[in-house]
Amino acid sequence: MSSVRTLEESSSTNPLVLRLQQILTSCSRSVETGDLHTSGSSVSELVVFLDSISDDALSDRCDEDSRNNAIQVLSEIHQYLCRPSLDQAVLDALSFELPKAVAKFACVSDQCLEIVDSIVNQFVATCSPRDLIPIFCESTSEILMAFDVCKALDVPRGMSKEPSYYASFLSGLSKVFLSIPRRHFEQVKEAIPVILSVLKAMTSELDGEDTDSEDLFVRTISIADSIQTVCGKLVGRLNEKLRALLGLFVLQIMSLLCISMREKLSNCLTLLSQLSHFLPYCGLSYLGLLTGCDVDTIIGFVLKECTEDGDDYMSCFPYVKHGASLAVICGHMSNAIAQSAEEDLTVLKDALQSNQTKRWQAVGMLKHIFSSANLPWELKKHTIDFLLWIMDGNLSRKCDDEVTDCPSYVPGLFASLQAIEMVIMYTPDAVLRKKAFDCFKKVEV
Repeated sequence: MSSVRTLEESSSTNPLVLRLQQILTSCSRSVETGDLHTSGSSVSELVVFLDSISDDALSDRCDEDSRNNAIQVLSEIHQYLCRPSLDQAVLDALSFELPKAVAKFACVSDQCLEIVDSIVNQFVATCSPRDLIPIFCESTSEILMAFDVCKALDVPRGMSKEPSYYASFLSGLSKVFLSIPRRHFEQVKEAIPVILSVLKAMTSELDGEDTDSEDLFVRTISIADSIQTVCGKLVGRLNEKLRALLGLFVLQIMSLLCISMREKLSNCLTLLSQLSHFLPYCGLSYLGLLTGCDVDTIIGFVLKECTEDGDDYMSCFPYVKHGASLAVICGHMSNAIAQSAEEDLTVLKDALQSNQTKRWQAVGMLKHIFSSANLPWELKKHTIDFLLWIMDGNLSRKCDDEVTDCPSYVPGLFASLQAIEMVIMYTPDAVLRKKAFDCFKKVEV
């Protein structure tokens, strides 16, 4: 059955909706007849038309007429895509350009964002996941590229700086991952750098009270949920390597979340608890994170699977060691977070106090928090408190029997002392300065 709908079937009187219907009808006819030139022209015309509608709505968000036009146009597109008679070839042709064209509307209003989500979900439900992952990633990368160019030129970044612009693509990826029939690791691996680039770009623009930024992290955690679900379908090495990638992904998100919250860390405790839930599934314990052993293990696992671009690929995880330390510190801050990670902090403290090598390793990992200019002082205060906590009481002075080269830890400890010294020098909080000085004295080489 033809997917072309005649204008007489429409009940709308909005001239913009009527014009949209004409363009969609042209798209359908040209695709179904195999006229590639005309179909390409029709899709381009559709994109230009949608850009004009979104630009009008975004130029004055208080203009009710423009906002209503945007809602009606988006609703018409969604209805069109949901028609049972719509030819799959038409859907496939539109999937290359339409998601990016409608994504801009998500910045107009919450109602527009909901409709854009529905449009993207319809593509997920009807198109090949193998095609959609690169489409969503390329669309997102093009928006990020515009963001980076504007930032470099120090000019207004427009919609590219708004989290809503990216939101539907993140939700789309979380759903499309569940439909991947094969080569799960490779396809998830392709998408993760783009997802993390969005979060990194947005954390540089937003503050912890921005509800849109919180929604972006909620959608990213949904992606992690989907990856875990996919892991559950796999066995053996296929499961292990995807779990390792998930572990890196979660630690990087945790760092970016803490950075984005600035001095409003209490705002993200629920999200941190949700992220901590993934740690035991990925084989990441507080002790293994704090000594760095678990982090090195999952990094090594992923590097083995990235034989051609390993070092380049790992560059998208610059904060995983920060995340490893932060996961433990956040658990020390909140019992709910520690419980989500299935950890007992008393057991952790005993393990660190009874083994000097592990304690040295922990001090070495915590320097990532102390030396970071992006993390809030509140987190550094909690990190100092944690370090004083594990250095309190009867401490073992013996090296681990399996480690004979104790001097090898000296450079890391020296770097940690320098990082603590930075806290002493630059904190505006007199109490934190005193605690940091006490901590400095307790860390012995």
